[in-house]
Amino acid sequence: MVDKYDKVIAVVGPTAAGKTELSLKIADEFDAEIISADSMQIYKNMDIGTAKVSEEIQNKVHHHQIDIITPEKDYSVADYQDDVDPIIENIFQKNKLPLIVGGTGLYIKAVLEGFSLPDMDPDEELREKLRKEAKKNGNEYVHDKLKDIDPKLADKLHPNDVRRVIRGIEIYKLTGHTKTYYKKKQKEAPPRQQAIKIGLTRDRKELYDRINKRVDLMIEEGLIEEAKYIFINYELDDKSTARQAIGYKELFNYFNGEYDLEEAVRLIKRNTRRYAKRQLSFFKRDDSIKWYNISKINKEKLFKNVLNHLRNNL
Repeated sequence: MVDKYDKVIAVVGPTAAGKTELSLKIADEFDAEIISADSMQIYKNMDIGTAKVSEEIQNKVHHHQIDIITPEKDYSVADYQDDVDPIIENIFQKNKLPLIVGGTGLYIKAVLEGFSLPDMDPDEELREKLRKEAKKNGNEYVHDKLKDIDPKLADKLHPNDVRRVIRGIEIYKLTGHTKTYYKKKQKEAPPRQQAIKIGLTRDRKELYDRINKRVDLMIEEGLIEEAKYIFINYELDDKSTARQAIGYKELFNYFNGEYDLEEAVRLIKRNTRRYAKRQLSFFKRDDSIKWYNISKINKEKLFKNVLNHLRNNL
């Protein structure tokens, strides 16, 4: 163990890659405390569908950012940054190792590198006006408005991605600067934390098979009953974050009679696979991540290689 830790470890990658098992091995080896970077594990009573570690494991290794709010509440990237900064500082003061684990890339990026967008309340009136314009005149009409304001962002966004197109317009209207401007400022800023980043992935077929089996296991463990409890006991509107959680939103629609249970399960699997693909695309843009493909290395060798890498760089 080093005399005093001054770096954060981050274990990242797509859902079902194997991050939890590796993180527990690292925590045991380096006396680390784990900070969840999962945008859905923050919610109480959403346990099975978010693959939270058991209470037994949480009692053995201190976990942060799990079960901190109820499902009807919203929680932003800025909120995560504000909450995690003092947690990291406290872990350092105990001469322990902060270990961020999860697949919500924006959370991890905000803490390690900074989140440059200003903290601002949404302009619901503007959003509704733009949504109506898109409905009346077509998505291209609103996309063209973004193109006039922020052409670089417009080039990256498909006209049908109406939510992000509207968000780009909103940022400019509320701050006088474009999202592209803020992203440039963020790149120029020094990192907020020195970090060692470990990325886990698997061959696509194996990853997708694991996702499908994991969903089946969640159903067996009681995901339907858990989702029903959330559905009955919390008032979640269509815009609430928890309402959009994969595994829950599909079952909520099933409860509403939009399709049968078989279709709900099929959609959970499909949407989880698509999410994993987006996670990988996000993390692959970060050249500082050291990747390990678990399909090409056995578990014992993975643990050995990762632990040696950390010892050499802490």
